[in-house]
Amino acid sequence: MAKGPKMKTHKASSKVFKKRKNGELTYKIGGGNHITSKDSAKQIRQRRRKGVLSKGEASRIKSVI
Repeated sequence: MAKGPKMKTHKASSKVFKKRKNGELTYKIGGGNHITSKDSAKQIRQRRRKGVLSKGEASRIKSVI
């Protein structure tokens, strides 16, 4: 059986998103590195956590990672 050509990895996406064991895609929440004096401690603390993509967006991005 002949298969079609493989799809290339989208390098920018593969460097941003990481795949968990359960299939979820995670990413670092932006805006937490500098110029944070205007933000509350709660905002800065919440940005330390990983963001998780929704199912719909994750299914589209998984095909290029």
